[in-house]
Amino acid sequence: MKFLRTIRFDSSDDHVFELTAAPDEWAVSGGFAFAGLAGGDVKGKTRQAFANGFLGLGSFGRSTFTAVGECGEDDLAGIERALAKHFIDKYGAPDEDAALGAARDEAQFILDLCETPLINTIFTVRRSFADDGRIREEFRTIQAPDAQPKHTRIWSVVEDHE
Repeated sequence: MKFLRTIRFDSSDDHVFELTAAPDEWAVSGGFAFAGLAGGDVKGKTRQAFANGFLGLGSFGRSTFTAVGECGEDDLAGIERALAKHFIDKYGAPDEDAALGAARDEAQFILDLCETPLINTIFTVRRSFADDGRIREEFRTIQAPDAQPKHTRIWSVVEDHE
């Protein structure tokens, strides 16, 4: 299986999000966090998180970029448990079963999103409010050249014969 992980190219997330995800956290879209807001209510760092932040599942902070990574069954179970706990603690989910059901739906969305892209494909999200007030998400990718990272030799070691 494949799932999204947070990545950081620089420290800019520290300046634009209220809470920043650490590198290499499992991540979901996190658009559900803005479901009760209207377009005019979203300002400042909340606006930045709404507009283009993924939700990291270790810190529950935001990340501008994610990359597709390999995910095992145990990883997925941990993702679902962490998200279910977050739904109970932060959003008052009525019980563990309801929270776990919602968490599985969120996880399945990311599993489906990551099914075709290669490992290391970078994702960004752009959110906006539609005319009817619903949240619209658009995902963009920067495709990896293949599933393995490319490495270039920049020097070689030569034995000195002095």
